[in-house]
Amino acid sequence: MKLVAPRRLHWLLTISAVIIFLDRLTKTWVSLRIPLGGDPATRQHALRITHWTNEGAAFSLFANTASPNMVRWALICFSSLMALIVLFLMVRLGDRFTLTTIALALVFAGALGNIHDRIAYGSVVDFIEVHIFSYHFPDFNIADSSVVTGACLLLLDTLLTKKKPTH
Repeated sequence: MKLVAPRRLHWLLTISAVIIFLDRLTKTWVSLRIPLGGDPATRQHALRITHWTNEGAAFSLFANTASPNMVRWALICFSSLMALIVLFLMVRLGDRFTLTTIALALVFAGALGNIHDRIAYGSVVDFIEVHIFSYHFPDFNIADSSVVTGACLLLLDTLLTKKKPTH
């Protein structure tokens, strides 16, 4: 009798659901508590909570285009396609709980979090602002952090994976 490995997909989807919940919770809190363009602290800190919206892609790419609605729907379509590919990979690898599958769960959650904003509001709420000396990193959110963390974990896993020698 062949033993079947237990499925771990439900745990991966739970990770994604928690990230999506935290993303929605924080974006809603910021939208209700901080005026658009404002922040509660007047002093400069390395890390601040602000309230901005981003109609473009990462780093506000394509935000000031002549056809913002076309960009919005192109980003929704592209992000949805990528989310479906990631979900497919999660299902295929769902019997394992590895750095790769955790990374996929993070990327999936981040993509869905920002897709929701683009469909529901036409833009994404960004609220985490980082200053390092004189450098200002573009504002971001939990979903963005999840995608970047997942991508970094995928890269790390690729670099750490040892190739099996072929004879």
